[in-house]
Amino acid sequence: MATWDSRHRTNPDSSSAAADPAMFRNLCRSSPWKWQSLRFEYWDEPFAEAPSPAAPLVRAWLRRPGALRLETADGLVLHSTTGINDSKDGLYVSATRKSWLLPPHLVTPVYDDQGLVRRRPEAAYGEPGFGNGRFSAALDPVELAGNAPVPIEFPGSNRVEVHGVSHREHEGRPVLEAVVAPTAAYHPIHPSAPLCLPGKSRIRLDLATGVCVASQSLEPGTEEYGHWLRIIAVDEYMLDDLFVAQSMSLTDVRQHISWEIPA
Repeated sequence: MATWDSRHRTNPDSSSAAADPAMFRNLCRSSPWKWQSLRFEYWDEPFAEAPSPAAPLVRAWLRRPGALRLETADGLVLHSTTGINDSKDGLYVSATRKSWLLPPHLVTPVYDDQGLVRRRPEAAYGEPGFGNGRFSAALDPVELAGNAPVPIEFPGSNRVEVHGVSHREHEGRPVLEAVVAPTAAYHPIHPSAPLCLPGKSRIRLDLATGVCVASQSLEPGTEEYGHWLRIIAVDEYMLDDLFVAQSMSLTDVRQHISWEIPA
């Protein structure tokens, strides 16, 4: 069973707390405040309990706000961020106010009694993506809940209907699992790659990180739509060299450096 610490702001007894739709939705909003770096494996297809050994995967190293490295199972680099240290230049002088929003971890949301996010503040949200939008949506699945609870007078305006919330395990980590169905209010961040299709879908959320670690459509004909994510490590220290095309390491002075002296 995964260990817990105060940094993740999750009650140590939350695994035994009653799981309900409100807890599920608050967990969907919590990812930006639960971790800063993540090492994981990603399959762009669903599985019942574990990935097939032959299924293609990508290995990922992600450091917020925008550093991402991806490799194949054989170690071939597919993508590596090259602009993680870019400064705000003259273009930002005439940009919109969104250019100056703070990263989520620098602003404070409204928490519920279990340390999950009930209401998200305005911030510079957004996760790096690869392949399709479902990759980044899974890292911060707020599209399933919205930034705040809907008014009590309009319960039908929730993004998705949530049924059968339960505590389970996924790749050895505690998760919340539920069956969801999108409503007319559901507007995925990436319309071409929503986390759930029309009809019922099975969704799993990692309790410690708020990441959507599994999704699968339960409707006939679309059972192959979904994803699977295996978390390897959370909040590891990641050097800049991991994410740039050329290493920024200093010259190794132990090696002889030849100097061309003109005749």
